[in-house]
Amino acid sequence: MQARASILWRRFKKNVLRNWTLYLFVLPSFLYITIFHYGPLYGIQIAFRNYKPARGIWNSPWVGLKYFEKFLTSYNCWELIRNTLILSFYELMMFPVPIVLALIIHYTPIRWLRKSTQSITYAPYFISVVVMCGMLTTFFSSTGIVNQIIKILGGNAIDFMNYEEYWRPLYVGSGVWRTSGYNAVIYIAALAGVSPELHEAATVDGANRLQRIWHIDIPSILPTIVILLILRCGRIMSIGFQKAYLLQNDLNLGVSEIISTYVYKMGLQKGQYSLSTAVGLFNNIINFLLVISVNKISSKLTGSGLW
Repeated sequence: MQARASILWRRFKKNVLRNWTLYLFVLPSFLYITIFHYGPLYGIQIAFRNYKPARGIWNSPWVGLKYFEKFLTSYNCWELIRNTLILSFYELMMFPVPIVLALIIHYTPIRWLRKSTQSITYAPYFISVVVMCGMLTTFFSSTGIVNQIIKILGGNAIDFMNYEEYWRPLYVGSGVWRTSGYNAVIYIAALAGVSPELHEAATVDGANRLQRIWHIDIPSILPTIVILLILRCGRIMSIGFQKAYLLQNDLNLGVSEIISTYVYKMGLQKGQYSLSTAVGLFNNIINFLLVISVNKISSKLTGSGLW
């Protein structure tokens, strides 16, 4: 065993010396991930301690699973989980939108129109979340442009942001508008790698465009779709905090309060660091289990997966 370890170590050193320039380029990324992603894992133990900033992490008393139990038995625990899952499910339903957009752009015959469409749909991604939330609040307010159009058409003004039934569609719809063009770039690149000979052969056999998309393009980009779907499923419980918090108010709190906003309020606003860390850790454990489960199911059904 020691001899094998020695051989492997010599091979590793030889490989590093031979490709030292490549390892040098990788070094900044390695340091970044180590310091900013793995380094903070030291603080996870706050979830198991009654953390007091004045006493530090190690000197704070160990309380075990106390804060996990406190969260799971709290009056709003299942409401937070339900709101998070519903929003994630709605966003997951929109997963095919970038694929459809990529196919439309890919098959647009006019070059300038194809480039313009890609640029126009990609542009919203550069709008910051804060600005986008300000736009939504302004446009859908009782005096906003949307209600002005409704009044012109003979309807009554609706303050959309103050009604729970409109909040989720606005949240998900704005996300689709902002990110679809950006996400479509990956599929456009994957479609560019599909062999033209397959399309030529299918055309000779009499296949129309929809048949070629279904039987050639979709199977060719399926590994890319599966990998991105797995990664998306791994974020089911981790909806972005920023947009939900900025669009939140007292009247829509019943649907807009999700786990990430709850962690922010408990940790930074109320100073309950141990509870917020426990909730965040609970959230990440579920995401981790979902990634493993979805990857295993995908590997069995399609033969494609992350590992």
